[in-house]
Amino acid sequence: MARTLTFSLDGASYAASPTKVDRKKLYGWTQTVALDDAGRECTLASMDGSGTFIIPLGGAGLGVLGPDKQWVERSSLKAVTLDGADAPLLASSFDAPVDLARTVTADALLDCNIVSVYELEDGQALAAALGDRIVAFDYVYRAGYTSNRAFVLASDGAAFMLVGYKNEFEFVGLTQVDAIEEPEDGDEADDSDDIDFSMF
Repeated sequence: MARTLTFSLDGASYAASPTKVDRKKLYGWTQTVALDDAGRECTLASMDGSGTFIIPLGGAGLGVLGPDKQWVERSSLKAVTLDGADAPLLASSFDAPVDLARTVTADALLDCNIVSVYELEDGQALAAALGDRIVAFDYVYRAGYTSNRAFVLASDGAAFMLVGYKNEFEFVGLTQVDAIEEPEDGDEADDSDDIDFSMF
């Protein structure tokens, strides 16, 4: 059963279930299949660092080792801030009403890399209340320590939720370029004398 988000907008409450829009249905997809000489499909395998052992697909994984080189269970790990204090646990957006009080511009949406698009089922009333506005909130799928940027907007009478993260553009300034000094008459030298063929 789809989980339901409750949105609060202009003093009214709206319940809607996000359904992921399959990008394959929108854009299609391609698939590359590797075959051997007999026409059989190949399976992916890897080799260890020494090139001695063949590791089949699914035969390797990631683990966490402590300072004593012993295996650490992920359940025993905890998130901390830069000063070493326990990081605050963020509640899931499904656990409490989401306040849609932050209206943003289209530029704020375009500054983000959208990774998931959801249609909000039964969101016609929310779409009507939104009008042409784009509202943003911090989306947390399950309780954790990080959140994603989410935008809610309306199109053709339906409400949509777009989830992604802000692109961090680093400004590269223009450095001071020295002026090129033009040689004065009589200062031009014959560069052919400066070539040392022994360098070749």
